[in-house]
Amino acid sequence: MKPTALYIHIPFCDHKCIYCDFYSIITSDNIESFLFALKREIDYYSKLYSSDRIITSIFFGGGTPSLMSVEYIADIIKHSKNKFNFSDNAEITLEINPGTVNKEKLIEFRNTGINRISIGIQSFDESDLKFLTRIHDKQTAINTVYNAADAGFENISIDLIFNLPDQSKEKWKLNLQQAVGLPIKHISAYSLILERGTILNKLVLDGKVKVQDEDYDAELYELTIDFLTENGFIQYEVSNFAKPGYECIHNNAYWHHQDYIGFGPSAHSFVENKRWWNFSSLKRYISEVELKQIALMNSETLTQQQLQDEYIMLALRSNGIIIEDYIKRFGSDWLDNHSKDFEVLKQQELIEIKHNKIKLTSKGYAICDEILSKIL
Repeated sequence: MKPTALYIHIPFCDHKCIYCDFYSIITSDNIESFLFALKREIDYYSKLYSSDRIITSIFFGGGTPSLMSVEYIADIIKHSKNKFNFSDNAEITLEINPGTVNKEKLIEFRNTGINRISIGIQSFDESDLKFLTRIHDKQTAINTVYNAADAGFENISIDLIFNLPDQSKEKWKLNLQQAVGLPIKHISAYSLILERGTILNKLVLDGKVKVQDEDYDAELYELTIDFLTENGFIQYEVSNFAKPGYECIHNNAYWHHQDYIGFGPSAHSFVENKRWWNFSSLKRYISEVELKQIALMNSETLTQQQLQDEYIMLALRSNGIIIEDYIKRFGSDWLDNHSKDFEVLKQQELIEIKHNKIKLTSKGYAICDEILSKIL
């Protein structure tokens, strides 16, 4: 049975933050029509890919999935389990935003089978939250974490963003100190990225907002790695840190180049060396599924070279290249050709090579893109 992850994109949101480039819509129209279409799309792909696969995770992303009723999410989980083979300990993650759930709703979500919560906090600083146009304040964020813990969730993750305009090292460290004092097992810490088409990107282009430079960004990143490592979090991917045993199974599926199937508008899939993606419009998604059972916008079959490059990139961004597995997939030519590069990187303390694995060090993670451009 081939391990496979499922991603479900819930596009509904109550507010569009200035930095967000994920497909989302601020409306409650078509909620029921979307559920019908989603289940039909699940039916289609389950006929193709259920017999020889075991589902290791579901991730509900968005949008704001926690805005949906408990019954709505429960219906999707039940339908997915009826159509696919699930592992007994499958990880089921729900993204939530502070201010959209109370403890009672969290308890009900847990009763549906959700066993991991990912909370989009982004910052515990009031001025940062205001700049990011988040709907919650610091106390609401903290209360949401404790409510999730009280509801019985042991596996709680939070998202934080660093290198915001005028964000000092002291302010960012206070964010990290607040985070590690909470009952959480996982932290995703991202550098602020300007995405084309976002409100924030336009503000920067218009000169109304000034972002801090790459050197300062690197300093904040190194501070993040050092602080979280000292506080018992293991860095298992460029932006992700977890207590031992709480690495995100779903995200590891992406980084370990495993198969995954995405449902909903804008969702991407990767199965048997083929990648495809859906239309990024709810109305178009619904109409396409009604006509064809799927909402395929485009697809590509990856060449052996593309697969190799992706494998290397994803492996080095996460837990490292397992040499034996790499050779089994692609042969040893690339490793042999870059043996001198690896020795130089090792001497510079940017990588470590041990236990049959090539892995970036904390210092190497800080310049991951630069290293990848050199060896790919």
